[in-house]
This record gives sequence, C-alpha cells and structure tokens, in this order.
Amino acid sequence: MLTENPKGNPVVSSYRSFKELARHEAEGTDYCIRVEHKDSLVLVMAPHGGNIEPGTSEIARAIAGNDHSFYSFEGLKSARKSILHIESHLFDEPRALQAAGSAGIVVTVHGQIDQTEAFVMLGGLHDRLREEIQHTLEGSGFSTRPPTEGLGGTDPMNICNRGKSKSGVQLEVSRKIRDAARVDHSQLISFASAVRRAIQVYLSSVPKKA
Repeated sequence: MLTENPKGNPVVSSYRSFKELARHEAEGTDYCIRVEHKDSLVLVMAPHGGNIEPGTSEIARAIAGNDHSFYSFEGLKSARKSILHIESHLFDEPRALQAAGSAGIVVTVHGQIDQTEAFVMLGGLHDRLREEIQHTLEGSGFSTRPPTEGLGGTDPMNICNRGKSKSGVQLEVSRKIRDAARVDHSQLISFASAVRRAIQVYLSSVPKKA
C-alpha cells in the first residue's frame, strides 16, 4: 500500500486490517502469532511485537508470566517491517479478538520511539488498573507521563478495550526502556514485576465468583 509523504515521495504505509495484511504477507515468514491461554481475568498483549516495535513481545511475555494469558503478533521481516503495524483501533487479527473477548481486562504493551529518555505513557479506559500500574511503576523507579495525542488508548475499538469489561490499559514504553530491558535481564524483570504487582493488587480486590 503506497501513500505520499509531504515531499511527494511514495512511502509504504501500514495495513488497515489483518485481512489486508494476510493477502500480502505470509505467516511464518513475514510474521508469527503466539497465544497462551491461562485461567486468568487478564490478557497481556503485544500487538506490534517482534521487529515491529522491538522489545514489546519480551516485556508482554514477562508481565504475563505463568499466570496470565499472553498474545503477541510479531513481525519477522527485517526490511519494510513497519508495514506490519496495524493501528490499535483497527487491530482485528481473529486470534487476538478471540483472546481479548475471553479476557476480563486486556493490557497491551507498545513501543514509544524516544531513545534518549526512559518513560512510560499509560492510557486505556480502565482507570483503576491504569492508576495502580502507574503507582507501582513509579515506586520501582520508572517515570510515567500522560499519553500524547493519539496514544491515549481511549477508542472503544482499541484492542486494549476489547475485553469483557470494555476497558483496558495501554502501555507505551519508550525505546530507551525497551533497549535497556533487552540487554539487561534485571531491567526487564524489574519493569514486568512492577506491572505484575499492580495487576495482582487489582485482582485481589475483585470479588471472586461463587
């Protein structure tokens, strides 16, 4: 799919749906999908994982651990990899929708591009869990910021808001944090553990079904 940049040069833009992507890209060669279902209210997702937004799959997997469900759409292409980026409010890969629809709450991990500052922008419609995650991240030494325009995760069709509660949390993790987590396992564990603690605090307050 070609568009034009402000200078009039053709550039490749991302696909607008999974159906469109699947017509041009091959699973197992250009992308792969990983799904792990757990008996948990929470699904942790990296919809732009692999080479699309590097480090997000690893962070999402660490947050999910052995307790929560996990989904990752991972780009395998080394060139033109950004074309595999389906915007969050358009992300309609069938296994993702099925996993989200089976979960109470969805937490998505995304990559923000800043390579010089370490911070996380928190969005999504689940105010309570978002605030708890912000609290535990800051308590673990991570800086948080309000999301910039377009990264708030407030669209009801955003994949983070497609769980049963119709509200979730979107984490936009700066490139500096993601790069550090990829080379220093302790940084990955510190970040994931903070988010996991927040999820556990939230879940402990939710009445259990009889």
